[in-house]
Formats: sequence, structure tokens, C-alpha cells
Amino acid sequence: MWLNKLAVWGVALGLATSLAVTSVAATEVATSTPVVGDTISLPEITLFDGTRLPEGYYQDKPLIVVYWASWCPFCARQNPYVQQLYDKARTQGLEVLTISIDRKESEARDYIAENKYTFPSAMQTPEILQVMGKRRVIPKVFVIGADGKVVEVIPGEMFEEDVLDLIKYAPKSSN
Repeated sequence: MWLNKLAVWGVALGLATSLAVTSVAATEVATSTPVVGDTISLPEITLFDGTRLPEGYYQDKPLIVVYWASWCPFCARQNPYVQQLYDKARTQGLEVLTISIDRKESEARDYIAENKYTFPSAMQTPEILQVMGKRRVIPKVFVIGADGKVVEVIPGEMFEEDVLDLIKYAPKSSN
């Protein structure tokens, strides 16, 4: 009798383990980071200023996505260059979006305000995480072409000239 109970528990434990492993695997797939050549479409995004960008807002627009956090010293050195890039890019058809991975939105908002940054910024959400994956390195830059394909992925801090060189992804003028 006890062997039958043991067998039932063994089957139940095996099934539970199988479900747990399947669940973890599904989560890993959902949060894998995009690589060059992947096509992505960002979900609806709400910027810190309250602006809602609908899903598909960046369709047909080249986009630079920069991940950062208020506590990251490398981000603190890079973000002034991101601001310079944004100031140039917004008149040339290149979109810039920055995404904070801070745990508290208030810390990210305070950081943006204290530094007087005007680049579009939002918090990472579960929907963004589903598309862009979990960050293992920050800052991290994704360059996304107008066709939605990831063109370049740059992990870690960039020099000023490298950040400003991202303007090369702006649409070519037809003049």
C-alpha cells in the first residue's frame, strides 16, 4: 500500500517539476534580449511627462533605445551625451527613447528632473520587458531601424563621440 502512495507522490512530484521547468523556460524565452536582425515592435509606452505612445508609434521610424538607472555611474556619465544626441536627432527624424530600470519610478523621475534631461523617458514595464528582455548590463543601447529590425546592440558605457555618432542612423535627407 505504501508503495502505491509513494508511486503517486513520485508521479505528482515529477509532474510539478515538469510544469515548473516549462514555466521557467517560457519566462526565459519571453525575456531574452533582442539581437541584431531580430524584428521588434514596442508596446504602448507612457513617458514620465504623461505622454502615451501607442503600440506601433515607432513603426517606420529609426529609433535609439537607451537603458539606464539613476544609481548607475556609467549611465550618469553617458546620459549627457544621450541628451546631446536627442537634441540633434529630433530635428533629423531619428527617435530616441530612454528606459529606466530603477525599482522606484520616483527615483528615476527625480534623476531626470535634477539633471534637466528632456529626452523621452519611461519606466520598464512588464510589456516592454516581454519585448526587450531583461538587462544584464547598463547602460545598454539598441538601434532599431525604421523597418523594426535591430541594427546594433551596444552593451556598456559609450564615449561621447560614439553616442553622438548614432546620428548616422537618422533618415537620409532627400535634398
